[in-house]
Amino acid sequence: MMGHEMFTGMGFVWMLVIGIILVAPTWRLCQRIGYAGPLGLLILVPIANIVLLYFIAFAPWKTKTEQNRE
Repeated sequence: MMGHEMFTGMGFVWMLVIGIILVAPTWRLCQRIGYAGPLGLLILVPIANIVLLYFIAFAPWKTKTEQNRE
């Protein structure tokens, strides 16, 4: 029974690692295309992650000149 608790703790660690691996690049991508970085957290939410990917793919990206005007 003691081994089970060890794997439960490791499961949390793996979820945290996978979350970081997914959120960090999505956060950075959102910032680079001119949207708020925290929008990248949606990658962790089921269904919202698919909507986020479609939004990134098809939404107009703000260029550097557009960002400088604001």
